[in-house]
Amino acid sequence: MVPIVFVLNGWTKGDWLQAFLFAVSVAVGLTPEMLPMIVTSTLAKGAVLLSRRKVVVKRLDAIQNLGAMDVLCTDKTGTLTQDRIAVARKTDAFGRRSADVMKFAFLNSYYQTGLKNLLDHAVLDQVELAEELRTLAQAYHKVDELPFDFVRRRMSVVVAERDAHGEHHELICKGAVEEMLVICSRVRAAPEMGPAPEAAPIDAPLDAAARARVQAYVQELGAEGLRVVAVAMKELPADQTAYTVADEAGLTLVGVIAFLDPPKESAAPALRALAAHGIRVKVLSGDNLAVTAHVCDQVGLPATATLLGVQVEALDDAALQIAAEQHDVFAKLAPLHKERIVRALRAGGHVVGFLGDGINDAPALRAADIGISVDTAVDIAKEAADIVLLEKA
Repeated sequence: MVPIVFVLNGWTKGDWLQAFLFAVSVAVGLTPEMLPMIVTSTLAKGAVLLSRRKVVVKRLDAIQNLGAMDVLCTDKTGTLTQDRIAVARKTDAFGRRSADVMKFAFLNSYYQTGLKNLLDHAVLDQVELAEELRTLAQAYHKVDELPFDFVRRRMSVVVAERDAHGEHHELICKGAVEEMLVICSRVRAAPEMGPAPEAAPIDAPLDAAARARVQAYVQELGAEGLRVVAVAMKELPADQTAYTVADEAGLTLVGVIAFLDPPKESAAPALRALAAHGIRVKVLSGDNLAVTAHVCDQVGLPATATLLGVQVEALDDAALQIAAEQHDVFAKLAPLHKERIVRALRAGGHVVGFLGDGINDAPALRAADIGISVDTAVDIAKEAADIVLLEKA
């Protein structure tokens, strides 16, 4: 507008010096008024360009944050991995084949009414056992449920079965191995001298030696990159009508199920491209350290500096700010741990992005400068995100 004002004013009045000064004053006056419109128009154009690449921008200033981002925090499952989980092992707690563990895991996943995660779907999609498991489910009916939470890291259902001695209740619990071992007092295993799968299992006390064997076996599975879930149960009187978390005690550890979730082929090139653009990637995972480290090593992100959720819990905000700078891999995190880490990085002067798609990622998505989710994510994650990817790469 300045050249137009200058020419018109000089031509009509004949005083070109006065016209120049007036044009400059117009420029000074219009700049602060027009700048927001120019910035908004530019960001809107960027949003349109991104939409052509199947990226939905929910908040325009997120584009500016995206360009300024220097740290990207990401969940592991579904972002670094393929998000296609399959059952790889179904054994007792010591690695022997077990039919009971899949039976109880199926009942737990089948009768829970909460949001079924990928592990539940993998259990329910056991094609080779489909007819047998459907028949099994018909022999039971649900009595009660203790939903999953990120503190207990487990969930339980109570089901009833009628046999020759009348109806009895069974509490079936599945969850993270460490948290499950705390509530188990016995372990079910095939006899040492009877390796055949039809041999009758026996229940034995879960003493210190047995716990060490279980933990060693689980560590072996974790070193292979397998996610491990423990399954336990106990029988309860049929006249009990109300159940609480206190009933999750004195259980018998039936076995473990290991799941395979391989890394994406595109993950390693994407991490290299981010590093080339000066963006540091940090992995914030709720899984255990062995599985997280295995996946990180496969995608070219060395897990040399790691921090666990219990260690994050023990740090104050100032100490966490230092630790967040020094570590790139965080494992066994609760949702609020992820949020604290994101806020600590922002307090350190970084522009932080967070990429996640689960319920446990929602607080961190909201706390980040730019939250990124995918169209297949849970509703709360998409609601908390600033940018939604319509396709997974």
